[in-house]
Amino acid sequence: MQSLTNRSKVVVKKEMSFWEKLYLPAILGGLKITISHFFKKKATIKYPEVKRDYAPVYRGLHVLKRDENGAERCTACGLCAVACPAEAITMVAAERKPGEEKLYREEKYASVYEINMLRCIFCGLCEEACPKEAIFLTDKLVPTFFERGEFVYGKNKLVEDKDNPVDISKRQTNAVLEFKKNKDFQHNRLD
Repeated sequence: MQSLTNRSKVVVKKEMSFWEKLYLPAILGGLKITISHFFKKKATIKYPEVKRDYAPVYRGLHVLKRDENGAERCTACGLCAVACPAEAITMVAAERKPGEEKLYREEKYASVYEINMLRCIFCGLCEEACPKEAIFLTDKLVPTFFERGEFVYGKNKLVEDKDNPVDISKRQTNAVLEFKKNKDFQHNRLD
């Protein structure tokens, strides 16, 4: 078989000296590097006792927010599911029945809202796409489990508790907060 090119490189095997045959310089060089690491600052932290600070833009566990009256904000428009590149969000829309005005903000709501945390890449596109500001990524870590089914979060895990609201002020910029104060826009009015 002929070679594809005419390039070739001649390799010459250099004879090792006596000290190189003993491998003593290589061993001493390796020990020098190892000993120098003993006196450097440690890169690890003792996790349960010492907690590392997260960046202000850290995206963690999802939460479905409620409005000031305690009603769910999500209207099952599906924009978050469309924006999700990992296709981790699924929802089923339902119509609000008479007497459920305090539970849901609009006529339509998400009867089933699920996020598969194994598929989620925590990109934050779902919270950017939501016109009702219903979904946010918090600074909390997603807990670990042993079963795959436990990573599918339904409304029972995602909707915030009425008595213990989740603070999302770190996720909102000043420009967004100023925009919300403008009552000229329809979606900023509560009536």
